[in-house]
Amino acid sequence: MSSSLPLQSEFELADFAALAPGDYEQIVHDAMATELSGLRLVSDNPEPATVANTIEAWERAELALSRATAAFFTLHDADTSPELDAVAERLSSELAAHHDAIMLDAGLYDRVRDLSQAVEAGAEPGDEQVTWWLHERLRDFRRSGVALSPEDQERLRVLNARIARLESQFGQRVVAGRNEAAVHITDPAELAGLSEEQRTEAERAAGARDLDGWLLELVNTTGQDWLASLSHQEVRRRVFEASMSRGATGGNETGSLVVQLARVRADRAALLGYASHAAYVADGGCAKTVDAIRGLLDPFSKLSVHQASEDSLRFREIFTDLAVGKEFGPWDWSWVASRERARAELDDEALRPYLEFEQVLTRGVFEAAHRLYGIAVERREGLTGYTPDVRVYEVHEQDGTVLGLLLLDPWARPSKQGGAWMTDLVNANSLTGAKPVVTLNTNITRPRAGQPALLSWDQVITCFHEFGHCLHGLFADSRYPSLAGTNTPIDYVEFPSQVNERWARDPELLAHYARHWRTGEPLPSDLVGALVNTDQGNVGFDDLELVAAMQLDQAWHSSSPEQLPTQPGQVDAFENEALEERRVAFVLVPPRYRTRYFSHIWTTGYDGAYYAYLWAEVFDADASAWFDEHGGLDRAAGERFRREVLAPGGSVDVMADYRTFRGADPDVKYLLARHTRG
Repeated sequence: MSSSLPLQSEFELADFAALAPGDYEQIVHDAMATELSGLRLVSDNPEPATVANTIEAWERAELALSRATAAFFTLHDADTSPELDAVAERLSSELAAHHDAIMLDAGLYDRVRDLSQAVEAGAEPGDEQVTWWLHERLRDFRRSGVALSPEDQERLRVLNARIARLESQFGQRVVAGRNEAAVHITDPAELAGLSEEQRTEAERAAGARDLDGWLLELVNTTGQDWLASLSHQEVRRRVFEASMSRGATGGNETGSLVVQLARVRADRAALLGYASHAAYVADGGCAKTVDAIRGLLDPFSKLSVHQASEDSLRFREIFTDLAVGKEFGPWDWSWVASRERARAELDDEALRPYLEFEQVLTRGVFEAAHRLYGIAVERREGLTGYTPDVRVYEVHEQDGTVLGLLLLDPWARPSKQGGAWMTDLVNANSLTGAKPVVTLNTNITRPRAGQPALLSWDQVITCFHEFGHCLHGLFADSRYPSLAGTNTPIDYVEFPSQVNERWARDPELLAHYARHWRTGEPLPSDLVGALVNTDQGNVGFDDLELVAAMQLDQAWHSSSPEQLPTQPGQVDAFENEALEERRVAFVLVPPRYRTRYFSHIWTTGYDGAYYAYLWAEVFDADASAWFDEHGGLDRAAGERFRREVLAPGGSVDVMADYRTFRGADPDVKYLLARHTRG
């Protein structure tokens, strides 16, 4: 019996409450069958290829599967369970095989090629979006191996299935390993330096696991928020080493998966005619080549190491005064940085009372979008999300027209992936008339009943960043859903979200949302000015930990099989050698992610592409300069940015689109100026 995704509204929002974990598997299976059936009609059509019977028919055929997988993986990433993990692992291999069945279909390739030739010859009408769709689909066919021999195609299918299975296993182990690595504290004296809120958070975490005392749970990154507050150096060291050692041993060991994944990806790249997996990834983005990526990363690495070295001398001197007789270690850096910020009354504990989550959200994140784009974000009752924590919002245009839905899932929980992210549950498009449905996921500590959720400055920036992705999806104005909104090259997609971060620092907006949660008093004006420039204070650390992770990713994915480790025990040595070779090894500033818990590159699609955050920031810094020239948080500037940058999504060549907006390619000088301490 066929089953389809149940919906609960005119927005085509999945009815999550009506679904049990086991239901998703059957729905996805049926959607795969629906897509294959629809595409068979495309390839077998005896009529000449047209936009309607090829592009439009293809897009309609894949709708059911894109919606079903979006619903399932949104739930799985946000609130997993052993049953959902098992379903995800089975589906990962099946979906890889399904993709191969489509992209290795010579009949479909011939159909798209014939249409492309007809459009080029003028025999079939086609505008910019039609031409770009054909360009991208033909490139996807080639990059997916359609030209390989039958024997090599079969080998490719095996490699793709293995990669999908390993990625799924890594994702499950890294979440379990993060939970397992939490630091248990039984002596209250070891909590010195923590705020009352942090102590309560740690006590609640221990109670949730039936433990006495306190539990310092970890986040995905190497650095941990606890390190900025804990007064005891030995406890800081324990937290730091617990973070750094994740995935090394035990049942949640990830090194064996890393070794296999790196080697299988290298084998696949070679089969497809690329020098490395990194070369394969670069070819699909704006960068195009590994050399171009290194051309950005290497000078940025040099600048970061120089500034981190300067900072380390200054921080070591401060530490010597604060902790006489003790050696300055990497677990001390955040603590010293927070002390330095405290001298300017800019430490997170002093700022938190002014950064209450609801105010940041409504008077900051949503208000910035209102001032720029005229939209209003309002709670919508009667609709449910994928967990009870999810809030549903309706987004309206300035004239009251309904634009789409936003699902907000703010609170951290053990069943949730680390970090923060946005997903498209429904891609807006004019082909079907669907309105966008997007999610915004963060990992903010759930406050006690009746108490506020007070944020760190980094968490504020994260909220603005992820909502930038949401705006990209909400403003999508494309004909075809597969190229709408955030469906852009991977080294471009972070650009709109990074631009949105700038509004968190806008002095006028800061004064609007940064208000004391008890008294309503605004953040003092002198602190507003200081906060706008806080990033420069620790720029060496922030930049080096990030670019070191980027270089590490490139090392894993630009190496040949002969250069890659063969055993889990060789992973750390490979990592250390890579950091040395790329000149970003710095004991006091480890990579933002070490190999064994680097989820971005082993399970969430940034393999060979973690550089994308810096590449996209070139666009961001250039566009920010444009906003500075056009009034900053200005309605007219926002409207133009929406129309010329956000709305097209990936339905056109993003590089040509950006040139139309800016009048030139982005200039890297703005990025370097932003990261050079003045």
